Amino acid sequence: MRQPGGEGTMTRFFIAALLASFAIFAPAAAVQTPSLFVDTRSTTVEAAGRLNGPAKDDALFLARFPSASWLAYGSPDIVEAKARDIVSRALAARQVPVLVAYNIPYRDCALYSAGGAADSGAYHDWIGGLARGIGDRSAIVILEPDGLGVIPWHRTLTGEFEGCRPEGQGEAAAARRYEELRGAVAILSALPNVHIYLDGTGSGWLAPGEIAVRLIRADVAKASGFFLNVSNFESDDRIIPYARWVSDCIALVTRGGLDPRECPSQFSPARFEETASWTATDAAYDRLFAKLRLTRAPDQQKHAVIDTSRNGQGSWYPPAGKYRDAEVWCNPPGRGLGRLPSLESGNRYVDAFLWIKVPGESDGACLRGTAGPVDPERSVEAPPAGQWFAAQARELIELANPPLASE
Repeated sequence: MRQPGGEGTMTRFFIAALLASFAIFAPAAAVQTPSLFVDTRSTTVEAAGRLNGPAKDDALFLARFPSASWLAYGSPDIVEAKARDIVSRALAARQVPVLVAYNIPYRDCALYSAGGAADSGAYHDWIGGLARGIGDRSAIVILEPDGLGVIPWHRTLTGEFEGCRPEGQGEAAAARRYEELRGAVAILSALPNVHIYLDGTGSGWLAPGEIAVRLIRADVAKASGFFLNVSNFESDDRIIPYARWVSDCIALVTRGGLDPRECPSQFSPARFEETASWTATDAAYDRLFAKLRLTRAPDQQKHAVIDTSRNGQGSWYPPAGKYRDAEVWCNPPGRGLGRLPSLESGNRYVDAFLWIKVPGESDGACLRGTAGPVDPERSVEAPPAGQWFAAQARELIELANPPLASE
């Protein structure tokens, strides 16, 4: 799909900001365009140390590519030490680390990746430790996957409660989630060389208006933008237009006073299953900018970073009626690696393509509506969330799109 005003243009301001942060620590002549950090102590390297044969080879192969470092547990002192170690080694390598902060209270609505800080105060203390560990060095921070997509006791724009309604909580839990994210943004945005991205969900999830208003409420104005497709599989053909629509919707709401419910989406006027129809949504955004007498300013609007770690084959569509809950996001079969991680996207709405979900790590025990413990689609019991899944790693490499040059 053609992307108006997007193709062939790298995100110049994003790269310039990263270059400026490196210039603090080295003479100007020594500073080169930064690359993403390849961590020789990554969880993928650790997994390789426990494996043998072809599975070990696959893990070592994937470890050659930059992927995110997830910080999800521990005290403020522990996360401070972990973050300091990663960003220090990245700086020494003249590379930019990607840190995932994943410790918000009641994360994942107590499902496969349950956990998080005990309360808001503990969470902000933990974020403070992360900030101290980063200091004045350069880093990309992915702030709380699912943090805006799965909010306890949250109402949609139509006033309906969403599915995450934990016992003992109430509607105040949704307000606390926004306070927690705003506090985290305030702490991290005070750092001079950090690029913060909030949860923008993905093209198979929320409509642009729904996520735009959540991003605004979480203080995306103080962040670089939003992340998309984390631990998900939507193809570039779907996720890149969605990035543009979310950015445009934020601009129309904040600059033009548009009701976010009026933001066109992948569902209307487009038809979700037919990407050829998505040009209708592009045209609808054009009309709204004209109606409100606004001009697009993609270089100044909020940008996306996109997780391409597993989207080379797009999403999985299970056989109709086979499963009570197919859990299409959970270790789906036949997926492949997507674009290699890069800070040069070629798109004015996209700052980077990243491997945020570490490829080869399991999504958890995918039961697909059955009693388990075996995943009925794969006929095996999947490893717990975050643990190495050798069969999936092999699939991702074999089915990479674009194909990998060599293994």
